[in-house]
Amino acid sequence: MQSEVAKKFQVLGQPVHLLQDYPTWLIQRLQQGRGTHIVTLNAEMTIQAKENPHLAEAINQAELVIPDGAGVVIYLQMYKQKVQRCPGIELAEALLKQADQLQDKCPVYFYGGAPGVAQKAAQYWKQKNPNLKIVGITDGYISPDQQKELTQTLETLQPKIIFVGLGVPRQELWIAKNRHHCPNSIWIGIGGSFDIWAGIKERAPQWMQKLNLEWLYRLYQEPWRWRRMLALPHFAWKAILSLKTQNQN
Repeated sequence: MQSEVAKKFQVLGQPVHLLQDYPTWLIQRLQQGRGTHIVTLNAEMTIQAKENPHLAEAINQAELVIPDGAGVVIYLQMYKQKVQRCPGIELAEALLKQADQLQDKCPVYFYGGAPGVAQKAAQYWKQKNPNLKIVGITDGYISPDQQKELTQTLETLQPKIIFVGLGVPRQELWIAKNRHHCPNSIWIGIGGSFDIWAGIKERAPQWMQKLNLEWLYRLYQEPWRWRRMLALPHFAWKAILSLKTQNQN
């Protein structure tokens, strides 16, 4: 079966790939042995990439950049693109639900989060999906020597899907640097998804998700993020200027 061709667009200099069915596209690549780095792009990451060339390079080298944030979706809609938001946590969950249906049971690795969090997240998924094959769990607070052990372990195990929850931009940079250890795997930075799966935090209510206010609920849970949230009006201003410039040309 031929894979759907992803349409590629630019959001303030960063790529975004639009597909009708991201999970199916990824499973097909997995079955074909084609490695994939997935970036979950939002407004905050887009602004960070303008100031961090290493992050921009990691995003541009990724095989799949999904419209994770409401700001990115609205930006694309301003340019008449038919697009729906694809939250990274939902894509990760779709992959986990399909992982045990593949022939080799699709081994999965969890890396990131505070000590014990990824372990609780794994327990949550094992209860939901007893056939899921989680071959390793490592928290995000490890020494340089333990980092070396981790990459050696990944190289030995060759998990098919590797979830990395280190936060932006650390997770994107870490994946770009280390993905050669498992070149045929799917690598995805999932931010705080381990916290949600572990029951430490909650996603915004459905009504807030539908109104594109999930960022506000996250700020309510993590008020220390307020400085980072200043990227949102910055993104909005740059988006308006970009559209104005386009209309003048």
